[in-house]
Amino acid sequence: MFNSRSVVTVHLGAQITSDGDIFDLSAVDSSIPNSLVKFLATGKEVRDKAKRVIGAGKSIVSLSDVTLLSPITRPDKVVCVGLNYTGHCDEQNKQYPEEPMFFSKFSSCIIGPNDTIEIPKVSDCVDWEVELAVIIGKKAKCVRPDQAYDHVFGYTVAQDISARDWQKKRNGGQFLLGKSMDTFCPIGPVVVTKDKINDPHSLQIRSWVNGVLKQDGNTSELIFKIDFLISYLSQMMTLYPGDVLLTGTPAGVGLHRHPPEFLKPGDVLESEIQGIGRLTNTVV
Repeated sequence: MFNSRSVVTVHLGAQITSDGDIFDLSAVDSSIPNSLVKFLATGKEVRDKAKRVIGAGKSIVSLSDVTLLSPITRPDKVVCVGLNYTGHCDEQNKQYPEEPMFFSKFSSCIIGPNDTIEIPKVSDCVDWEVELAVIIGKKAKCVRPDQAYDHVFGYTVAQDISARDWQKKRNGGQFLLGKSMDTFCPIGPVVVTKDKINDPHSLQIRSWVNGVLKQDGNTSELIFKIDFLISYLSQMMTLYPGDVLLTGTPAGVGLHRHPPEFLKPGDVLESEIQGIGRLTNTVV
């Protein structure tokens, strides 16, 4: 999703290559929504229209003339998995979990790939967690692991920004407030469709603070794989088109460094996943 630098109207676009120009899908045909969540909820007819727009080379906008927004906004759910990388467990001297541990973030904390992260006045322990995010493309309820990828639209980069004091010590030990403060979920820069990612469990995933590498992992470290997570969740709740699943973070978060490190105003946090793209968020 994007808007023109001269007009604030939100548009839904598509790219053939990561640095290529944008096909302005929602500008060509009013039946194509300007929201990815709404687009994914439409039927085959609307999706076919979008493919025809791309095939015909219509309504092309230069990438340099737009501001990229979060590719997904206002999903029904943002579901996160804790302790799902071997390296993240190892840095805490924790045993690998026998079943996944889920928590959630409010969708109101989603921001774009280049938006600013705000340090709230109530916390001085704000930390980083780069994550592979899965975007659900089709309603999923009680699906088997071998059916799970039929319900995936694609993948994007996310940051599970976390106020560790509120996550660990405040709010009765519940994660929600520490994970859902304003601007605590940068997402983007694009959603790469699943057919363009050969193996989502073989992607380098990294983050930097002020140019210093902090996290350097690989999605091969995932303890619970994507198909299992989708199947597991779908036994308890319906996953809807546009729902976001954050799959965990590798080692290198600030809390478990020696001494601990936290984000402060003026920092630049970069987050990258191989084959998807990079977020660059300045902290204020």
